[in-house]
Amino acid sequence: MGFGSYDESEQENQDYDTDFEDDDGVSTSENTHDGDVEYEFSASNDELLDKLKHIKEDEDENT
Repeated sequence: MGFGSYDESEQENQDYDTDFEDDDGVSTSENTHDGDVEYEFSASNDELLDKLKHIKEDEDENT
C-alpha cells in the first residue's frame, strides 16, 4: 500500500465509543456570572484613531 491507501475492510467494522457519561463533560451553567462591566479609557477618540492608523500603516509595510 502506498501513502494514503487503506484497506476498506478495516474501515467497515470500526466500533466507536459513544457512551458518554455525564461526569465527563462540562456543565455550561456551571460558570455563569451576573454582573456589570465598566471600561475607563484614558485616551481620547483622536488618540485611539491615530494609534489605529499607525497599526494599519505598520501592517501595510509588512505585507
